[in-house]
Amino acid sequence: MSNQSYLHLWCKSFSEERMLEYFEKFLGTVPVSATRPGFTYLVVRAVDPSEAPVLEQDLRSLPLDAAGIIDLAKNHLHSDVSFEVRAYWDLWVLDAQDKWTSEPQRLEMFCHGENYDDAFWRENGHIKVNLGFEHLFTGHAGLLGAGKGQRAEPQSLEEARFLETMAWPENLQRYQEKTRENIKKLLDWERKIENAVPVERLSLWSEGEENFEARLEKILVAHY
Repeated sequence: MSNQSYLHLWCKSFSEERMLEYFEKFLGTVPVSATRPGFTYLVVRAVDPSEAPVLEQDLRSLPLDAAGIIDLAKNHLHSDVSFEVRAYWDLWVLDAQDKWTSEPQRLEMFCHGENYDDAFWRENGHIKVNLGFEHLFTGHAGLLGAGKGQRAEPQSLEEARFLETMAWPENLQRYQEKTRENIKKLLDWERKIENAVPVERLSLWSEGEENFEARLEKILVAHY
């Protein structure tokens, strides 16, 4: 299974009373897909993830905006609940034919009350986002950000084929450009969040990188 990437957000003066206010402001910053706009799913959980959902709404046939989500959620506001919302955003993807397309990728967003799941928020944030596949921001095979003249060693036949394709300078340049566009979209979203929500701390993390943020910075500044 491909590694996932995440954004974690801790808010100033967070409380039960401000929980949905902050979450609505956050949802208002989401760069939703041009072809799959709106928020498509809402789940409300109480106590911890082992409990059956208090509310579960499939909104794909009629996606909502941020205000619509909050209107559905407000009757379930407690300090021991978690709200889960899904949407899509557009990122550049390299397909099996080595063609680049801008495609909707799923976002999963969670807002945790401070008494939910034994204060789950302390380690994971008041708001947590599953951004999708890590390689959409870091590339495959450790190639991007490695530095000029450094070549990754393939770990599989698929990686070997990929590295052969990227041995052509124009392919590598295109790969870096499109991955950078994805990174810049993520960082632009971060800035919008910081302008809209009273942020105390914000961090990026992924399952496959020791320091995800540092890796993104390397890719942004690397020259080939």
